[in-house]
Amino acid sequence: MKYLHVTELDGRYLGELRETGVPVPGTGEVLLRVTASGVNRADLSQIAGRYPPPPGESQILGLEASGTVEGTSDPVCALLAGGGHAEYVAVPQGQLIPAPPRLELVSAAGIPEAFLTAFVSLVVEGGLTPGINVLIHAGASGVGLAAIQMARLLGARAAATTRTPDKLAALAAAGADLAIHNAGQGVGVGVGVVAEVERHWGTNAVHLILDPIGAATLADDLTLLAPGGRIICLATMGGARADIELPLLLKKRARLIGSTVRARSRAEKAALITRFRAEILPAFATGALGVTVDSVLPPARAAEAFERMRHNRNVGKILIDWQPQAR
Repeated sequence: MKYLHVTELDGRYLGELRETGVPVPGTGEVLLRVTASGVNRADLSQIAGRYPPPPGESQILGLEASGTVEGTSDPVCALLAGGGHAEYVAVPQGQLIPAPPRLELVSAAGIPEAFLTAFVSLVVEGGLTPGINVLIHAGASGVGLAAIQMARLLGARAAATTRTPDKLAALAAAGADLAIHNAGQGVGVGVGVVAEVERHWGTNAVHLILDPIGAATLADDLTLLAPGGRIICLATMGGARADIELPLLLKKRARLIGSTVRARSRAEKAALITRFRAEILPAFATGALGVTVDSVLPPARAAEAFERMRHNRNVGKILIDWQPQAR
């Protein structure tokens, strides 16, 4: 089978299709013939050598895919620990998700990583309840747009930030009550975001914050947080080491929670997906949730996809189409 191999040279991504054997499913696994795979920032970290797959998992890039289970015509999407950017991937049975009939199968590849991350962050770790205020950083990313939709679905009010003014419309279209241009220095929240949130919701009014930025946003997250609120740290795009005002953390009885999906055990992922299928997946059938697709590229143009993500040009999911006509 063909799979995608990506390296970085002189500041540019180079992608090539290589050949390897079709994976042989192990106990509790099925073979998925891939229709499309989703590009994620975790791919960029893996290429850079900072985010290797868990032991025993595929070394091939790719954390999500859609396709059909080999030997059937069942359309599914799958959460993966690796191996998605290929023609075939072995998938633990518990990590399969039925593809929603309303979505094209290519678009369904944008569900697993983005929507599972949003579900784990908002519901499992964040304890979202109706009526609360949620702040979502990097709101135009795949996870960000999924989280905005999910927060609204579950009865919360959502504010979302972006550093790119042209992306504000996408935040509003996804259901954000506040779509905020982060005009601060670097990737930090900036005084404008704090002021804008407080102008609409008041002080100490954000109950739950999803933050993939890290060091550059943490102090202002804490400023905005309501007493007893939670900050869910998903990544460190804005720095890995942060100073924090501990007296304010104590005063607000705040919780700072780190969360990843990839490193969880297969059993834990299966349990999360069981909940996701029951609590969230039906909303795709009604149209209350949908995948925002930024672009779809064939494997031969994968380097463009990775460059697009690195430079934050995407609004929503970037997908690789593995169908024969796309190659």
